[in-house]
Amino acid sequence: MRRAPTHPGELFEEEYRKPSGISQAEAARRMGMSLPRMNEIVKGKRAVTAETALLFEAMTGSRAEFWLNLQAR
Repeated sequence: MRRAPTHPGELFEEEYRKPSGISQAEAARRMGMSLPRMNEIVKGKRAVTAETALLFEAMTGSRAEFWLNLQAR
């Protein structure tokens, strides 16, 4: 049985935000987005848009295309 693809927000949370030691609120502030938006993305309730992918790129160094490809899956 195949498992569902990992949502890009979950990957951001587990691989970038948590290891960096910053809160969701601080990550949202640094990227110029609201905390509710950040939380919805992390919980997989909101899609990663092109704008969000660019913000994730600036925050993580991983290209925007990476985030958009994860969302497309």
